[in-house]
Amino acid sequence: MTTSTVPAGHHGLDSDRIRAEVDAVLDAFLRHKARTAAGRNLPTEVTTVLRDFLAVGGKRIRPLLCVTGWHAAGGRNRPHALVQAAASLEMFHAFCLIHDDIMDNSATRRGQPAVHRTLASHHRQGRTTPAADRLGKSAAVLVGDFALAWSDELLHTAGLDTRQLSDVLPLVDAMRTEVIYGQYLDVTAAGAPTDDVERALAICRYKTAKYTIERPLHIGAALAGADQGLLDALSAFALPLGEAFQLRDDLLGVFGDPRQTGKPTLDDLRDGKHTVLIAHAMRHADDTQRQILRTLLGNPHLDESAADRLRRLLTAVGAPAAVEDMIRERHDAARRAVESGPIPSGTAALLLDMARQATARTT
Repeated sequence: MTTSTVPAGHHGLDSDRIRAEVDAVLDAFLRHKARTAAGRNLPTEVTTVLRDFLAVGGKRIRPLLCVTGWHAAGGRNRPHALVQAAASLEMFHAFCLIHDDIMDNSATRRGQPAVHRTLASHHRQGRTTPAADRLGKSAAVLVGDFALAWSDELLHTAGLDTRQLSDVLPLVDAMRTEVIYGQYLDVTAAGAPTDDVERALAICRYKTAKYTIERPLHIGAALAGADQGLLDALSAFALPLGEAFQLRDDLLGVFGDPRQTGKPTLDDLRDGKHTVLIAHAMRHADDTQRQILRTLLGNPHLDESAADRLRRLLTAVGAPAAVEDMIRERHDAARRAVESGPIPSGTAALLLDMARQATARTT
């Protein structure tokens, strides 16, 4: 692997610089794909839409954690191959989000029109609105498929050696399998609210905790030759933090400010998402409150007035407070895992800061 000529910063963990390097890799890759498409008279809006989607608002959590895992395992500097492998995780994340917005019929993402809405507008001329909307969703599925295929291409062309690929590919395969199972659990549980907190936590674990925190850390650490002991220590940090991250996301999805989150606060309620927030409410509601929950949750025509009624009910039965307690407990467990594990002090400090930001965030 060749080493980046860009200064790595303290412990190689300058977050802003890492984000900039990942963005540069993604931009160069998609510009190359655009030139190739244009040369073959293929539609260039595929790469344009993906570039625009990646450029707006992403926190680059997975690439940052991948680089952090590299340093946790003793990796030095910041090789270009590491940055490109980290960028492949962001491209895979784009695939997940694009498909997720289609399944959830979400109008926006990061404060901008969702990809299927952008493509519907792009192809609206000469079509009825329903026809353009159907085409937009179909086209977005394909753009998501491009992102999936190109995440693989980014990884395989990064310049990793044989040992690194051998160690990393099973982790990438596991990550992809886990998040898709998590999404399947999420989709199949929606619209039928129950008090099954364990299933809601399983959705957190597979849809978010493993894919957002654990596997990116594992992948970066494996690139640097980590042993199983370190991977286990990273899991002890990642899994409770990942659950806390999703629990915060669920709260923001109902009680957040759309101007900050970039997403409406009606989508999860209209979809009847099976979250810990809802499961807790169903468990502690009385019969009348439970009937209201069953009537309003999953109603695709839910308006702000009904949503406010739901929010008041959720608050009355203590659901938001209970979820906040769970977030604190998981943040504390993640912190203890870092403080007691075989993680270098510089890397540990960054992980603790990430944990604080992930659990206290408003976006």
